[in-house]
Amino acid sequence: MEKSLLMWGMFIAVVLILLILDLGVFHKKEREIGFKESLWMSAFYIIMALIFGVWIWYIKGLDGFAEYITGFLVEKSLALDNIFLISLVFSSLSIPLKYQHRVLFWGILGVIVLRAIMIGLGVQIITRFEWILYIFAAFMIFTGIKMFFMSNKPVEISQNALLIWMRKHLNITDKLHEQKFFIYQNVAQSKTKKLFVTPLFISLVMVEFIDLIFAVDSIPAIFAITQDPYIVYTSNIFAILGLRALYFALASIIDRFYYLKYALAAVLIFIGSKIFIADALNLAKIPPMLSLTITVTILALGVLCSFLREKTITKDR
Repeated sequence: MEKSLLMWGMFIAVVLILLILDLGVFHKKEREIGFKESLWMSAFYIIMALIFGVWIWYIKGLDGFAEYITGFLVEKSLALDNIFLISLVFSSLSIPLKYQHRVLFWGILGVIVLRAIMIGLGVQIITRFEWILYIFAAFMIFTGIKMFFMSNKPVEISQNALLIWMRKHLNITDKLHEQKFFIYQNVAQSKTKKLFVTPLFISLVMVEFIDLIFAVDSIPAIFAITQDPYIVYTSNIFAILGLRALYFALASIIDRFYYLKYALAAVLIFIGSKIFIADALNLAKIPPMLSLTITVTILALGVLCSFLREKTITKDR
């Protein structure tokens, strides 16, 4: 019991320190975040995640470390699609760069709470119905196959049902009011004031909605890797904490990673297949280090092939 409290206390303390540094030190004033700064911030969060991985190694051994890193890589890779959709939201709602960090920061706080609830529910379901893991695994295989064949399908944010509903039922201001999510303003042809939401708030709701959709993919994926709630939650949160920095670094060049989606699709199919492969080979489970090695290799090949493709395109121009 004391060890468990120490583990969760250490994790919560690290996350709170990172959030305080982010909002209170690094981004105390509203400003645009440049590409170079984004890369440094992204590297910082990755290093912090790896350092925490060493802590995982210390308390849970090499297998626990391998499961943590595998979960972190899968969640980080899935976040690339998240980044693409978030950039479409900001573009569609005309949100300037200097205000985007505020939306992403509060969005991440919402994600931390949302993932805790979903992972907690997932642990309870798996504890009572262990066979649900086979459904998660089958869902991963289906998701991977769907992603493989729909990797380059265009997305139209303006046609999103939630966005259409908000525009129809909420009082929305015509323009931004700096970093405010809500304001009171006069209603046309009336002296009374009503509460209005700004486009910044609409973008925040859309960011949270996008994460909810992606959680449906990522949470079954991590449970297919490990059922340890500590590893599941910490790997998810550390991948998400660096999402803001990763967004500002990659939003403008995400389309250059052409083959990474195909690589991620292959990873999801592999993760989903592990439980069936282990049963076929009469194994308790696929060794975590082997799983990590295969995951890293597939993702690295996706990145390498993307760079080679981009280099060929640039050369032909």
